[in-house]
Amino acid sequence: MVETEPRMTTLQSKDKPEGQVGRTLERRRQRRWVPITAGWLCFLIGLHDVLRAVAPDWDAPAIIRMTEIVPGVLTNVARAATVITGLLLLLLSHALRRRKRRALRAVVLLLAVSIVFHLARNFALGELALPAVMMGALVHYRGEFYAVGDSRTRWRAMYVGAGLAAGSVLIGMLFMALNAHSIAGDSSYTERAEHVLLGLIGFDGPVNFIPGRRGELLQYILSGLGLFTGVVTAYLFLRPAEPSPSLSGEDEDRIRELLAKHGARDSLGYFSLRRDKSVIWSPTGKACVTYRVVSGVMLAGGDPLGDPEAWPGAINAFLEEADRHAWVPAVMGCSEVGAEVWCRGGELDALEIGDEAFIDVGEFSLSGRSMRNVRQMVNRVGRQGYKAEIRREKDYTPEELKALWDQADTWRGTDNERGFSMALGRVGEPGDGDCAIATAVKDGELHAFLHFVPWGTDGLSLDLMRRDRVAQPGLNDFLIVEAIKAASELGIKRLSLNFAVFRSVLARGERIGAGPVLRAWRGLLVFLSRWFQIESLYKFNAKFDPVWEPRFFVYPSLNDAPRIALAALEAEAFIVWPRLRIPGLLKRPPKRPVAGGA
Repeated sequence: MVETEPRMTTLQSKDKPEGQVGRTLERRRQRRWVPITAGWLCFLIGLHDVLRAVAPDWDAPAIIRMTEIVPGVLTNVARAATVITGLLLLLLSHALRRRKRRALRAVVLLLAVSIVFHLARNFALGELALPAVMMGALVHYRGEFYAVGDSRTRWRAMYVGAGLAAGSVLIGMLFMALNAHSIAGDSSYTERAEHVLLGLIGFDGPVNFIPGRRGELLQYILSGLGLFTGVVTAYLFLRPAEPSPSLSGEDEDRIRELLAKHGARDSLGYFSLRRDKSVIWSPTGKACVTYRVVSGVMLAGGDPLGDPEAWPGAINAFLEEADRHAWVPAVMGCSEVGAEVWCRGGELDALEIGDEAFIDVGEFSLSGRSMRNVRQMVNRVGRQGYKAEIRREKDYTPEELKALWDQADTWRGTDNERGFSMALGRVGEPGDGDCAIATAVKDGELHAFLHFVPWGTDGLSLDLMRRDRVAQPGLNDFLIVEAIKAASELGIKRLSLNFAVFRSVLARGERIGAGPVLRAWRGLLVFLSRWFQIESLYKFNAKFDPVWEPRFFVYPSLNDAPRIALAALEAEAFIVWPRLRIPGLLKRPPKRPVAGGA
């Protein structure tokens, strides 16, 4: 293998608002204890409200109870309302920890309502002290809660509805467990669960209570929770959903201009044109960062696009947007130079997550012992009668491209298209005429398909590989070698292959003398390769004796790393959640023509 020496470049920025960068970092660090403390106090107050409302009445001679003054119906309504406000406080505690402005307003209002309902039940001033103090503290520190709300989706309504329903059932079962002495006769858990579920929709259940106010109180609580769950879920589901992230026609044209000038810097640059990304520009417009928000993580892929001197300005705008929404900023697959600029400009950390394999076309040769396996595989495929053809997309007719894509689509091993930072996810659309397609045909029938995207003016970057599962093994090897042979005709000098995750660990862990920690780490990666293509991609790339370029993962802190890793797996479609599609409500927008197409 050929290892490249680390290349560290110092970039002097002409597009870096130093004061603004400082304010962004200061804002992210200022009084971090305020939202964390407020969130946990909100959680504890909400939990206390729920438990105190459903627990049996405790004797407390020092407390003057309102039940001696007002009718029992009022106190039961107050208890039921206290349960609902407590449940809302529990739900809002996480948003409060994320500095959400709307959560602050809602919590202040709920604390005021909670105090009123506590007064309707008793004059226990001690129970009112913490909510009152917290409400005053939130008003005093309201400037610390500046984050705006996240994008709304109808699927989130289903999550909230399911969470509220589960919480309502749990509260009902807890009430019956704590007040078992008020139940007439024996009742099984099934009967209690049936009673709770029926109570949520306003019906009486099979459990009978001793005459008194406990059974009536449970009825008020369950009816209130059921009505509240239904109203909140319906409101979230029916309100207009914000559009999915996408590039506008103007943004796409500007990105293509940057790629024409600076696209040779990063083999992943062209993947920024994915339609499921959004873009943020530097103040001068000479650089940009494309990203997608996944599970509260603002995830960018590769290096910033454009003039390196303008990268810090784009990075700062990216961090400002993440800060405004309380999203966790992260970058997948940036180069060593890009990682250095990200870390220096945003006080982030970087971790090497693997290597990208690329081939210098002029130096590639099938001769030699190291290339024996590839040489034998390619010759075997050729003897079977397979023919290769490498052409630019602009040399195909739209009908030919559609037929190729439809055929290749039938060979997918999964219904979900994987890829985010290193995949384009489309073929045959206007503007992509410089992409290249390699096909393997036998007896007039297509058996394998490779798609490459431009890497500057003299390079190609592998986008996807698909082949007929029942065809001759080694077709992908055959097509890569044929693409290298045809490179001079296409004006290509370099070819980027797949990305190998933790390549150095796999390579060093199998060598003699590797330590126990390195061997254990490699063993874990091999085990995970049963579900993810980790070892297989590394071995496939290594066959071509490529040059390895390290790629990095940039993140704020180790505390955020697990959350970012989960978001990255979701973005790459290794974790796929069920999709909610409602006919007439969720329609895909028509494909948008792109200016400058082939």
